Amino acid sequence: MINELDFASESLNGASNMSAIAALPQPAPTTPLPRATAGVTPGEQRILIRGLSWDLYDRLSDEIGEGQHVRLAFDGQDLEITSPGYMHEDSRDLLSRLVNAVTVELHIPCRGGGQTTWKRPELERGLEADQCYHFTPEKLATIAEALARKSNDVADYPNPELAIEVDISPPQLDRAGIYAALQIAEVWRFDGESLAIMKLKPDGQYTGVESSQFLPIRADEILRWVVHEKSADISAWERRLRAWIRDDLAGRVADRQAD
Repeated sequence: MINELDFASESLNGASNMSAIAALPQPAPTTPLPRATAGVTPGEQRILIRGLSWDLYDRLSDEIGEGQHVRLAFDGQDLEITSPGYMHEDSRDLLSRLVNAVTVELHIPCRGGGQTTWKRPELERGLEADQCYHFTPEKLATIAEALARKSNDVADYPNPELAIEVDISPPQLDRAGIYAALQIAEVWRFDGESLAIMKLKPDGQYTGVESSQFLPIRADEILRWVVHEKSADISAWERRLRAWIRDDLAGRVADRQAD
């Protein structure tokens, strides 16, 4: 009899063969298995497996480990498996470079958490953002203490305050609901053509805002540098970006401080 772990493992192994996943046979009534559906966008693939337990998600994410080519997101009952493509990774890199440039040039304290798997058993939620960041002094101090102990236990690290979400293909899971459960204050969502800055409201829902609460930059400015500015020569792109930050954003910060 095939169990949940066997089924999910087969789905993970088949992440590069979506037709095989979509053609999975229906389980017999005496063998209830999670149901899988597949979505394909050129260069990016997603599988949604419904009806999984937290324990199974926890075991799968531990077995796969971080830094692999697949990402997992679990909302308490369903699991989404994503295999990112080149466009996804290129956008993630540009957004990461932008955040790093802004924080360095404007001397904004920040710590990047990369694609850490934020698993919270007390919430039965977990996912990996494309990039994530901490800004507040309290969280930065907690991270410094955990790093000094050389801890690799995610329980020792606070949830990030800013997450970057690149969705070249439509998510098959309510990822925003997972971010809200984790109390991520701000999410940048980029779909390849548009970018939205989403702020978490007290009611647990996200609303679109014009500017980031952590960095002095607007959504249209982020979109300009990720989409409209030429980035074939990434070094030249970053030099222009940093010059713009020093000339424009630095002045904006100075004006705000003067007020």
